[in-house]
Amino acid sequence: MIIKDKVALITGASRGIGLSTARLLSQKGATLALVARSREKLEELANELPGSIAICADLSNPEEARTAVRHAVEHFGRLDILVNNAGQGYDAPVEKIDLTKYQHIINLNLISPLVAMQEAIPIMRKAGGGSIVNVSSGTALTYFPFNGPYSSVKRALVGLSLTARVELERDNISVSVVYPYMTATNFEDSTLKNDVPPEEGHPPYPPDDPAHVANMIINAIETGRAEVFAHDWMKNWPNMMKLDRNA
Repeated sequence: MIIKDKVALITGASRGIGLSTARLLSQKGATLALVARSREKLEELANELPGSIAICADLSNPEEARTAVRHAVEHFGRLDILVNNAGQGYDAPVEKIDLTKYQHIINLNLISPLVAMQEAIPIMRKAGGGSIVNVSSGTALTYFPFNGPYSSVKRALVGLSLTARVELERDNISVSVVYPYMTATNFEDSTLKNDVPPEEGHPPYPPDDPAHVANMIINAIETGRAEVFAHDWMKNWPNMMKLDRNA
């Protein structure tokens, strides 16, 4: 897809990956619906990016995701690109997963992207096509202790996304999944935790800049690729972790 003159909605647009992606989409000529909880930050960004609008929404409530897409379509009359980027982490041993916290991140990381897709798909189909990019996580590709709550939800998002890709191919709607590696944002500061021991050791590679992930998202939109990985080595991550499925 050529991004210039397209209308794009991006969630989690007020900071980190979403902020970098919004700026890059604007540079490429897109008009943006910017969605996040922080009204002040969104309005500042909307003033910075020509033609953009700020839509304040708490996406842990899936109905607010539905309303956000409808607001964007009512304002612009169309929607060509949907980037489901908003998310929050939750670290806990499987034995100690708090169901209230787990439901919260399921709503935010899985149900709201699904609802946004359900609202966007008929609009894109009527227009003759579109692009949906769902931001998953490298943790969906492997198995880290205490990361089960977050990684399981991100795996579910991958399953929905790639199934939708097959279903929507005839409608010229591409659905892509992006797998970031660790990224230099404040994501960890907002990650929910319970009964997690102090971290030991260091990640194998330094965190990526948010701009790197923004470029991955742009690549997914422009090429329509099914999956975009932050680094090629991530494709072999389960084997790197030496997980023996036959043991």
